[in-house]
Amino acid sequence: MKLDIYVQPGAKKSGFTGDHGGRPKIKIAAPPSDGAANEEILRFMAEILRIPKAGVKIAAGRASRMKTLEIETDMDAEEILTLLKEKG
Repeated sequence: MKLDIYVQPGAKKSGFTGDHGGRPKIKIAAPPSDGAANEEILRFMAEILRIPKAGVKIAAGRASRMKTLEIETDMDAEEILTLLKEKG
């Protein structure tokens, strides 16, 4: 399933912070350099969804704050958003 998100790198702690232009906004505790923020978003999402990190990929937006994730899961977008709100 594909999920569009907005990423805010350089935060003190990774977590869900609400909505940004119709996309879930996720702050990431990694700088936006050398792919660190991209790696952290993959780790964070895999942890929240309780799936292997290999089950989350960036399908679009590697160099942008607006990203599309490809997530290998049976959950739909609503279930993923609920988990982000509860645990993120």
